[in-house]
Amino acid sequence: MKIIVLAGGLSPERDVSLISGAGICRTLRERGHRAFLLDVFFGYPCNPEDLEKVFDLPDGGLKIAEGIKTTTPDLEALRLSRPDQSDCYLGPNVIQLCRMADITFMGLHGSVGENGKLQATFDVLGIRYTGPNSLGCSLSMNKLAAKQIFKMSRVPTPRGTSLVPETKDTPLEELGYYLPLVVKPCSSGSSIGVYIVHTEEEYKEAVRRSFEEDHQDEVVIEPYIKGREYACGILAGKALPLVEIIPRDGIFNYENKYQAGGATELCPPVSLDEKTQKKMRRAGEKAFQVLRMDVYGRADFIVDETDGRFYCLEMNGLPGMTPQSLLPLAARTAGLSYGELCEQIIEESINIRYRK
Repeated sequence: MKIIVLAGGLSPERDVSLISGAGICRTLRERGHRAFLLDVFFGYPCNPEDLEKVFDLPDGGLKIAEGIKTTTPDLEALRLSRPDQSDCYLGPNVIQLCRMADITFMGLHGSVGENGKLQATFDVLGIRYTGPNSLGCSLSMNKLAAKQIFKMSRVPTPRGTSLVPETKDTPLEELGYYLPLVVKPCSSGSSIGVYIVHTEEEYKEAVRRSFEEDHQDEVVIEPYIKGREYACGILAGKALPLVEIIPRDGIFNYENKYQAGGATELCPPVSLDEKTQKKMRRAGEKAFQVLRMDVYGRADFIVDETDGRFYCLEMNGLPGMTPQSLLPLAARTAGLSYGELCEQIIEESINIRYRK
């Protein structure tokens, strides 16, 4: 198959996306596909008559992928570095190459790539793509909307509320919330801009910084639950084995996720009995369903150390897909290699949306 692996972009998760995309592209090429890694923002400037040659370039576009940094990228500097200085999010020849491909593998994380906007654009343009549909991406990306749907559907989730710039200074007592709290952007991923706060000063600073993260216009606050964290990968609507996450220092944040030794991951978990694991997997499948998602995703859970109850924190529409990421780890435990997982995502996407 001719496959464009779309990654990068102008998200704070840009570096993670490029590494995910490079892993996907590399394994697809090893399995005989004509795959090319394409940055959705920078595109691939070339003459129209040369576009078909892109799928057979020796390096497969992999040179654009660099190592993940422990700090988020300077997005303004990236904007200024694009040669054409266009205000269009999609770089040169992105639409043309995606239309030429048999399918576009969405290796994007965060922002336009994960909030449903690009999926909706591709639907209108007749471009075939992998991963959840536009509605599922939109609902899962908005943490408050997802939380409200979980509540209505009886998926266990912490209570929470949101702040907008006009209400960000409202006293916690008026909101009905008390420290300690978790403060996080309403629409972001990779735990970027997520803070655990124990004092009023920490709370105010966390709210300020969360609003600044990728120009957020809404911030979510929820009670802090101390406990063990778990990831539940979903493939074709069915839960994969759970992964237990043990961060090096407290929170499974951006730094701990993407630097060596940042966390220990156990699959299957050793701290949960089989009955609780089964209940959590069912809750993950239900969260996937009620958010109208398809193909694949990942639900994140926490088990309260005080009473043993578990809560779904969020659903990820396009979870990390580096070979070492949580979803591929769960798939390996279920007997699927990384390459087989990538091909199954393609097959499931085609079966659900494009096979007549």
